[in-house]
Amino acid sequence: MPTVILTGLPVPGSPLADELRSLGFEVRPAAGPQDAAAALAGVPADQRVAVVDSAFVGHVHALRLALTDPRFDACAVTGALAVQAGAREALEKAAALAAAEPAAEPAAAEPAAAGPYPDRLAAAVEAAGTTVQRPELGTLVAAVPAGAAEREAATAAVAAVDDEAVRLRTAVKSRDGFFTTFCISPYSRYIARWCARRGLTPNQVTTASLITALIAAGCAATGERWGYVAAGVLLLVSFVLDCTDGQLARYSLQYSTMGAWLDATFDRAKEYSFYAGLALGAARNGDDVWALAVGSMILMTCRHVVDFSFNEANHDATANTSPTAALSDRLDSVGWTVWLRRMIILPIGERWAMIAVLTAFTTPRIVFYALLIGCAFGALYTTAGRVLRSLTRRATRTDRAARALADLADSGPLAELQARLLRGRAGSFGSVYVAALGTLLMIAGAVFLPFGDPRLIAVAVIYAMTAGLAVAAPLKGALDWLIPPLFRAAEYVTVLALAVRADVPGALPAAFGLIAAVAYHHYDTVYRIRGGTGAPPHWLVRTIGGHEGRVLLITVLAAVLVSREADFPVALTALAVFVALVVLVESIRFWVSSGAPAVHDEGEPA
Repeated sequence: MPTVILTGLPVPGSPLADELRSLGFEVRPAAGPQDAAAALAGVPADQRVAVVDSAFVGHVHALRLALTDPRFDACAVTGALAVQAGAREALEKAAALAAAEPAAEPAAAEPAAAGPYPDRLAAAVEAAGTTVQRPELGTLVAAVPAGAAEREAATAAVAAVDDEAVRLRTAVKSRDGFFTTFCISPYSRYIARWCARRGLTPNQVTTASLITALIAAGCAATGERWGYVAAGVLLLVSFVLDCTDGQLARYSLQYSTMGAWLDATFDRAKEYSFYAGLALGAARNGDDVWALAVGSMILMTCRHVVDFSFNEANHDATANTSPTAALSDRLDSVGWTVWLRRMIILPIGERWAMIAVLTAFTTPRIVFYALLIGCAFGALYTTAGRVLRSLTRRATRTDRAARALADLADSGPLAELQARLLRGRAGSFGSVYVAALGTLLMIAGAVFLPFGDPRLIAVAVIYAMTAGLAVAAPLKGALDWLIPPLFRAAEYVTVLALAVRADVPGALPAAFGLIAAVAYHHYDTVYRIRGGTGAPPHWLVRTIGGHEGRVLLITVLAAVLVSREADFPVALTALAVFVALVVLVESIRFWVSSGAPAVHDEGEPA
């Protein structure tokens, strides 16, 4: 149970102690800094501990934001400070120094020592090198009044603001799409509150959203009109729950690394399962749309990898300015352009709404055509803008960003060997241009050469060589963030092209399964990096071959099985099962036992 040390003389009639207990804290009084230091020493080192001034006046939600958010080692508002284990040593040192302050002459006291005791501790913790998060309170009140008149004014300010209304409003993601903002969030936030009051967790809601989407996929797989209508309705219900889980996390501050990972990976599992359901339903009616389903999954995954790579390459870059970014900022000042630009990229809300409506009233083929056209336009729009920003900005990218891009590249033993052989001589090559050349050669070979043609193996060998050359030097170039999505496109499109060229039953569903398994590995890599724990271990990447190893293996399988094309789907299925088992076992082990800090995605919806 977390502990709060309530410092200073108690204020008659103050509800503060009861409010702190309602937040789940054990309250321990401490009259002065010496008592506070002693009380702090009695709290286990692995336990969350807070220090609050007994004269504090403010909203309960202001205290909740400062004292219970699991994402930060230290967090503070006026009159209140909370730390987790990572900042405990800094807090104890600050408390020990504060306890010794009365021994000094008053005239010798530093100006920074003035103010409420928790604020002085927060300043000392921050001065020691620990970042102290200070949440945006908006209209919420957090104050330590100096006298009766100030206390009366602060109490009146608390009464003037409904902190439950603020809590509900801030439960909604700060940046969302038009459909989510105006068609879902106005009521899903109340569902989130209902869930919070019944003790439900965000992960439970996320799981319910997944189950609903899987049922929707099953309905679509019937191929009947009633099944399509039910699938469309259930997909929208699943999306409402998908919004609710994040709002519940923000409403109750139940953030976790696993929660962010589940939310992201389940989104992809829901959407891609629905694609498979539509393809199965169409097949029942004699329409083979598996190639469209696989193409939609490839386009969506590559688009997300563009987002992830660009953000990782630039989130900590210095001098990160460009005329394109300035133009975007000016457009943001015109309200309607913000919503238009969010809608045209077809984010998850608009995309799922479109899929649901078209599923209910049209055919799976039309759904996939609309999806491919809409997502292709959105991908081109966002990628072009990011390319322009990258070419016009003058930014210095960090070693951490280069490492993240190298991890996202998913290079296996063949590329690593090539990179080691060329290291020290790779600076003269443009990494992204080498990767683009290799990708184009690989895709062209897979698309235009006959199935099983031995020449495709030679193309795959060249691709592996260019993949190693592309990552031989640190990925700090202006456009090096394009390398991971280029590699994803090469691998995924090669699998799709070979499955189409094989032209045997089961090849495309097997390709769908293989790409889904590999895509899970790539999403898992992204969320490990975002969680601050780094990429999956090298042994896992080597075990599943890296992108270039899998491409070479698939081309070899096609050549070996050219006279027995019916066995090619079996080979793809076996490879998909192998990759899925290795990746899932290690991934689940990691996320269940991970000590990564809690994270939550507040960015643009996927």
